Amino acid sequence: MEGGGVEADISAFRECLSLSWKNPYVLRLAFAAGIGGLLFGYDTGVISGALLYIRDDFKDVDQKTWLQEAIVSMALAGAIIGAAIGGWINDRFGRRKAILLADTLFFIGSVIMASSTNSSILIIGRVFVGFGVGMASMASPLYISEASPTRVRGALVSLNGFLITGGQFLSYLINLAFTKVPGTWRWMLGVAAAPALIQITLMIMLPESPRWLFRKGREEEGEAILRKIYPPHEVEAEINAVRESVEFEMKEAEASDKASIIKLLKTKTVRRGLYAGMGLQIFQQFVGINTVMYYSPTIVQLAGFASNKTALLLSLITSGLNAFGSILSIYFIDKTGRKKLLLFSLSGVIVSLVVLTVVFHETTTHSPMVSSVETSHFNNTCPDYSAALNPGDWDCMKCLKASADCGFCASGTSKLLPGACLKSNDTTKNQCQKEHRLWYTRGCPSKTGWVAIIGLGLYIIFFSPGMGTVPWVVNSEIYPLRYRGICGGMASTSNWVSNLIVAQSFLSLTQAIGTSWTFMIFIFITMAAIIFVIIFVPETKGLPIEEVEKMLEKRSLNFKFWQRSSKSEEVLNQKS
Repeated sequence: MEGGGVEADISAFRECLSLSWKNPYVLRLAFAAGIGGLLFGYDTGVISGALLYIRDDFKDVDQKTWLQEAIVSMALAGAIIGAAIGGWINDRFGRRKAILLADTLFFIGSVIMASSTNSSILIIGRVFVGFGVGMASMASPLYISEASPTRVRGALVSLNGFLITGGQFLSYLINLAFTKVPGTWRWMLGVAAAPALIQITLMIMLPESPRWLFRKGREEEGEAILRKIYPPHEVEAEINAVRESVEFEMKEAEASDKASIIKLLKTKTVRRGLYAGMGLQIFQQFVGINTVMYYSPTIVQLAGFASNKTALLLSLITSGLNAFGSILSIYFIDKTGRKKLLLFSLSGVIVSLVVLTVVFHETTTHSPMVSSVETSHFNNTCPDYSAALNPGDWDCMKCLKASADCGFCASGTSKLLPGACLKSNDTTKNQCQKEHRLWYTRGCPSKTGWVAIIGLGLYIIFFSPGMGTVPWVVNSEIYPLRYRGICGGMASTSNWVSNLIVAQSFLSLTQAIGTSWTFMIFIFITMAAIIFVIIFVPETKGLPIEEVEKMLEKRSLNFKFWQRSSKSEEVLNQKS
């Protein structure tokens, strides 16, 4: 309970499951709020598959890499704004109303995207969707955290992470389902309106966060909700703990000016919390996760798999592994602790990125040669190849990098034999495929391309249980109540800004320095993330929310990350 220390050595996962029998009301709150994570995950996953078909309908998108990046990243730009103002909305109007507003914006954006007639309107819809996703990304875990018993708080907030990955998996299923339906990508993007409507319906019937109600002086409402959440023998202690926490912060607020960035940074507990919370959100993006999720079909094609449908099918496997990793997080986060899970996750990410770096280096340097005989077989030679001084040195990769107007038609005998460098358009593509050849415009045939799929799978398996969910859990529990909305908004904003930078630059980087070097950059960033976690991220496993602030106040650096700091143990022993 919040008012008493709880050791998390017994699996919170089993206790979380038992809630469905003992108190399904708590799971109902968590699941309804967690649909915001489903929206987040669905949009992340659906755009990667939809982009393959948007490129077919809108030729300007197919020819301009920056426009592809804009379609992906404009949702992130909207999410930055949504997360930034979401903190203020959460503190002023409540967590529940913030979630309802996020759903409304997401619904509007989905309708605009599905009905767009050109890339500009599509981008406007992406911005609206971003507004909603940005607000929901910090409001949903905050609501769950404040409405969850301490024993299962980490597991229930991880449920939000599971719904994010579940949304990504669902998006790939939807993508595959609509590959043969007229208006493919319009259905893919438009279906997103359904979960937004479902969450609006559920949240209308649910109460506000009890801690927010206490903060606004509506104690009777808050007590009534806490009595539904906690068993009778724990609820009085919880009510007293929340009341004392709120009274302390209200006195602090009366004795000081309004919160400002400078004041926040001068407050030791808030500053230490922001270091950990914002740092985790930034590193979550800069180790490369959303390049894998946003562009996974493209990465699969870069690895040498030409078919859109094959790329989507293989991407479905990676998103399924992502969802599986989130289930592992629900099981382990309150058992092993946040910090150990993060370090295990990041170590595995490095191994996976090394595999991807090696594979893409091999794919790039050993692609099939271009044959002048094969090329002359078609009457549509790539202009850059025709004008080349040394066409005999050209291979598939050089053909694709020469110009967006060039494509590679593999040999009919074997895709690894010399093929043709041709002008990239629908006519040439059809001519190539009529002869039962594979047509490549984003990657080249490779005998080691399947290893890239293994690398992607390993990346997801290691990333998802730790870096995929722990940053959201830590940010939902590490800030004092008075600053929880604004600090959560700042952390979410830093996540979306980082997300935007990575998504906007990934394809350009792969074109400029190659895919292998791009993944190598992620390796060095992941190494820096490990050092950051060891130094700056505290262990909050088993600590009531009201005690996290005291722990941060007393906390010293703890380099023995496999042990709980003595300060944290003192807090738990005092409360036991």
